[in-house]
Amino acid sequence: MLGLKLPTDPRWVKIAEKNLEEILTDHAYCEQKAASTAISFIVSFPEHPDLVEEMIGLAKEEMSHFKMVHDKILERGWLLGRDRKDEYVLALLKFFPKGGSRTTQMVHRLLYAALIEARSCERFRLLSEKLIDNEFKLFYKKLMVSEANHYAMFLRFARKHGNLEEVNKKWQELLTYEASIMKNLGKHESIHG
Repeated sequence: MLGLKLPTDPRWVKIAEKNLEEILTDHAYCEQKAASTAISFIVSFPEHPDLVEEMIGLAKEEMSHFKMVHDKILERGWLLGRDRKDEYVLALLKFFPKGGSRTTQMVHRLLYAALIEARSCERFRLLSEKLIDNEFKLFYKKLMVSEANHYAMFLRFARKHGNLEEVNKKWQELLTYEASIMKNLGKHESIHG
C-alpha cells in the first residue's frame, strides 16, 4: 500500500528496542515537526481552503501525538532529550529542485510529506509487531494507522492540485530516490535513520 521500494532492515527494531529512550525522544520531535509542517502549509498556501482545513486538524492531531509520546517518556522516568538533525529528511529534501511555480512547490512539499508519513508508518508497523514490550506494541499500532491516513491525505492533495500524470511520475521517482537513501540508514536509534 505504501509503495516504499526498500523496506526497513528488520534489525532496526533491535536497535530501537535497546535505545527506547532515544527513539521516544526522536519520535516526539518528529511529531512536533509534523505539526509545524501542517502549520507551514497553512501559512504558505492559504488560498486552498480544503488544504487549510485538513492542516488545522493535522496540526492538532500531531501535537496530541507529541503529548502521547512525551507522556510515555515521563511515565518511564525519563526526560525529553534534545532535538537532533533528521538525516533522512535532510537527504530527502535534496531531491526536488528549488523554485518553480507555487503549485509545483506545493506539490513537491506534499510529496515529501507523504513519503515521510509512509516511512514513519512502515517503521511504526515494525515496532508494533516486533517490540517485546506489549504496551509499546499497542501504542505504535495505533500511531501506525494515523501515519497511514496522513500519507494517503498528503498524496491525495498532491494529485488533486497537480497534474495527475506528472505527480504520479514524480512520486515514483521520489520513491526510488528514497530507497537509495534508506540503503545507508537503519543503523541508528531514530525513527527515520
